[in-house]
Amino acid sequence: MSRRVMICCAVTGSADTPRKNPAVPVTPEAIARSAIDAAKAGAAVVHIHVRDPATGKPSMELALYREVVERIRESGVEVIINLTTGAGGRFAPGADDPRQPGPGTTLSRPVDRVRHIHALRPDICSLDMGSMNMGEMIFANTPSHLAEMAAAALGTGVVPELEVFEAGHVLLAKSMLEKKQLRPPALFQICLGVTWGQPATTDAMSYMRRLLPEGSTWFAFGVGPQQFPMVAQTVLLGGNVRVGLEDNLYLARGQLAPSNAALVERAVQIVRLLGDEVASAREARELIGLPARAEAAAG
Repeated sequence: MSRRVMICCAVTGSADTPRKNPAVPVTPEAIARSAIDAAKAGAAVVHIHVRDPATGKPSMELALYREVVERIRESGVEVIINLTTGAGGRFAPGADDPRQPGPGTTLSRPVDRVRHIHALRPDICSLDMGSMNMGEMIFANTPSHLAEMAAAALGTGVVPELEVFEAGHVLLAKSMLEKKQLRPPALFQICLGVTWGQPATTDAMSYMRRLLPEGSTWFAFGVGPQQFPMVAQTVLLGGNVRVGLEDNLYLARGQLAPSNAALVERAVQIVRLLGDEVASAREARELIGLPARAEAAAG
């Protein structure tokens, strides 16, 4: 029997990608429009970062998040909004004194990383479940910081999406569930192919999936050229999929993706070719356990 597969679209991310593909949205208006188009193409969830409109670099400005969220909500398109809390987690040791932050450091207090969650009350917010090397940077997410951020999200009725890049991140999430710092059933995002994390392979995805707590809802993605192979693998293993310009800039080898919607359309094709159907935003709300849209947007 076919099942309903949820598609998440990661719209822009924080990497230096706009100069590599002009379709990567930068301004709040462009990010919102790209998210709306992705929803019309079949995405039930849109995962959102914001960027400084002048430089294209990642930003934590509340006003930018507010404009994106309001534009999406006012569009009338039904879609689940997922805001990142990953911004503010980067640390680069200083060249002369590694105890001091070097160029590129964004490390911030947990309260600052969830300020936009308090203010805007999205349906979901990402929660990166551990620290790791990420390129030449350290992505710092200590257990105490994660507990504080989880409490802030849950206190405003927002569902944390637990992003796991390696096996230890799943184990930390399970420990937080046991301590009641997180609430079951958990929502996971298995992130594969990020530099120095789990590779984007069938074996890695299968292993990570087996570690998840029973009854969890899970999504997965692979970066770069592994985006669409991992879509197929995720569907075959019973999960839900994520695509988008945050993770991959190409529609095919040598062919830049013209939009997030084009990546979503390709994911829709894969899901259907494998015999399943794509979940609407309304169906996804039921699958994840979110309140109805009007209730969710009331805050």
